[in-house]
Amino acid sequence: MPISAISAVGSVGGTTSAAAAAGTTASGGAAFGDALTGAIDNLQSLQGTSDKLAIQAVTGNLDDIHDATIASSRAQVTLELVAGVRNKAVDAFNEIMRMQA
Repeated sequence: MPISAISAVGSVGGTTSAAAAAGTTASGGAAFGDALTGAIDNLQSLQGTSDKLAIQAVTGNLDDIHDATIASSRAQVTLELVAGVRNKAVDAFNEIMRMQA
């Protein structure tokens, strides 16, 4: 999965993430780290929004339940994406560690 896919996650929540800016200024491992940091920051924002809307739905203060459903789905899909990237990064690291010099 290309790193640019993580940058696209930043646009889902409507916020500008460090991942989008890092692609042009950093190189190598720093760019990957910045992209992951931006994706995790965006994930936390999406989960916060989802939690806030879920509380409003439970208390009866939410006008449109669709907003809560969409926010929950966005947070879930983003979490799955970040977890998938993390798993691939760990697999790649383990493969590098198995290589012989």
